[in-house]
Amino acid sequence: MININNIKLCIVFDNYSFQQKSKTHLMTLWGFSCYIETPETTLLFDTGSNGRVLLENIKHLNKDINKIKTLFLSHHHWDHIGGLDSIIELNPDLDIIAPSSLSKLYIKDLQSMVKDVQVIDQKSVPICDSMYSTGIMGDDVEEQSLIIDTSEGLIIITGCAHSGIVEIAQQSQTLFKKKILLLMGGFHLMDAEDEQINQVISQLKKMDITYVFPTHCTGDRAKELFKHAYHSYYIEGGLGRVIQGDRDLTDQSKKDKV
Repeated sequence: MININNIKLCIVFDNYSFQQKSKTHLMTLWGFSCYIETPETTLLFDTGSNGRVLLENIKHLNKDINKIKTLFLSHHHWDHIGGLDSIIELNPDLDIIAPSSLSKLYIKDLQSMVKDVQVIDQKSVPICDSMYSTGIMGDDVEEQSLIIDTSEGLIIITGCAHSGIVEIAQQSQTLFKKKILLLMGGFHLMDAEDEQINQVISQLKKMDITYVFPTHCTGDRAKELFKHAYHSYYIEGGLGRVIQGDRDLTDQSKKDKV
């Protein structure tokens, strides 16, 4: 497992903006991508919807495309794989973790362009440096999520949570028998009514989850209700948001801010 002090997450593509004066040059578009750093590896989770914008955001956030060793694709929708070609063009020395829902012809093309392509089915598998795929989940949209096993609990990152954010959290806990330190990414509640959102929140509150970080396709209303429910354990997301384990995921530091 990874020591929580040694993990850093940075949102490099999102339709929400994390407002900071120094980051006003970042461009928001529909989609999601997260740059993940540990002492052992650098992984890019999804690539947003536009390669040019993704590259510019990565540059302005002082991240290095050439350091990326693994590219994890949650599912086949355009707002998560749109920047894929742009990343490969600059750094073909990649291992791609692809869901089996991607076109077989597309996967074949990718295999000719990068170092390796690992195709994921329903089985959870290790990826690298204490990172794992949940395995493919869902029927209408088959999607995998990323699990990071840390010293303080699991970090779960979702693309759109098409299979259900509750189901993804439950699957992760079943696999690892550990608490969830951070649940982040798209929760896919943008079209949900308050009753459904509150039901999701109620189910998650019954689980051992410390922090929630909803963004991308979660929706404004859902984000508002999550913030009300989780108080200081709600983390505001958006493009440019950086989460540093020892600074942002320590219970006492959050309690002191209440």
